[in-house]
Amino acid sequence: MKQNITRRAALAALSSAAAVAFPGLSWAQADRPLKFILPNATGSGVDAITRAAAPAIGKALGVNVVVENQAGASGVIGLQAMAKNPPDGLTLSVVSNNVVIFPSVIKNLPFEMPADFTPIAVLGATPLVLVANPQKIPTSSSREFIAALRAKPDGYNFGSGGTGTILHLAAEMFVDEARVKARHIPYKGVGPMVTDLLGGQIDFAVLALPSVQQHIKSGALKAVGMCGDKRSAAAPDVPTFVEQGLPTYVIDAWFGVLGPKGMSAATVKKVNDALVQAFNDPAVKEVMAKQGNTIAISTPEHAQRIFRSEMERFAALVKKVGIEPQ
Repeated sequence: MKQNITRRAALAALSSAAAVAFPGLSWAQADRPLKFILPNATGSGVDAITRAAAPAIGKALGVNVVVENQAGASGVIGLQAMAKNPPDGLTLSVVSNNVVIFPSVIKNLPFEMPADFTPIAVLGATPLVLVANPQKIPTSSSREFIAALRAKPDGYNFGSGGTGTILHLAAEMFVDEARVKARHIPYKGVGPMVTDLLGGQIDFAVLALPSVQQHIKSGALKAVGMCGDKRSAAAPDVPTFVEQGLPTYVIDAWFGVLGPKGMSAATVKKVNDALVQAFNDPAVKEVMAKQGNTIAISTPEHAQRIFRSEMERFAALVKKVGIEPQ
C-alpha cells in the first residue's frame, strides 16, 4: 500500500509540474512539439521572422518547435489547417496583416476574423519595399520608375503572394497613387513570385524587406523605394516614396500570433509571456534588427483590438483602390 501511495504521489507531482510549466496543457500534450502552421510560403517575411525566433520560443516554453508552411488561397488554407487543431497552445500561426484584409477581398470566407481564432499578440512591424527587376525596368529613382510605367500603360506587370494580400494591396495603392497602369499577376506564395521576379517573368513587386534584402544587396533587384513613413535602419540608403514625391503613399506590414478559437486565458498568457522572452533574446533581437523589423509585443487584449480596428482601416483602403472581392 505504501508503495502505491508513493507512486500516486509521484504521478501527482509530475502532473503539477506540467501544469506549472504549461498552464492548460496536460503532461501528454506537452510532450508534443509546438507547431507553427504558417499560411505563407517559404521565403516570405513571416517565414523569416518565425524561423529566426522559433528556437528561442521553444526554449521559453520548454518544448521543441517545428515550422510548417501551408500556403495557398492567399493564406486561407494555412489558417484553416491551424484552426482545426485543439486550443491547447501547441498549434499556432504567425500571420501578417493579410488576415485582416481577407474579409474585404474574399467572398465566402470560410471563417470569421478574428472571432474564429484567438489573438495572442501583435509582435511588431516589418518594412515593405517596392523592388523592380533592373533588366526589365532600368531606373535609378521613383521618378524614373513612374515615368517608365507611364510611357507604357499596361505594358508592365507586378506580382504578389496572392490576390487580396498586403503585398497586393500595397502595390495597387502605389499604382493608384502614382497614376500609372500595370497588370497584377497573383502567385500562390511569395517564394515562387520572387523566383519569377528575379527571372524577369514579372517586372516589379512590393515585398517585405527581409525576403529580398540579399537580392537588393547583390543588385539582382533594384529597390525603388520604402513604403513606410521613414527609412529602414536595415536599408538606410533606400529612400521612402514620401521623400520621392508621393506624400500619401504609406503602408506597412505588421505581424502577430494567432491560435485556434477557445484557448484558455492561462495558456494565452503563457504563450504571450514566452513571446516576450523569446524576442528579448539577444540573438533574436540581432536578427530582427538586421531584417529591419520593429518589435513591440502587445498584450492579448490589445491584439484583439488591433485585429478589429485594422479590419476597418483596410476595408476602407480596399474600397479606395477598387479591389473587387473574389
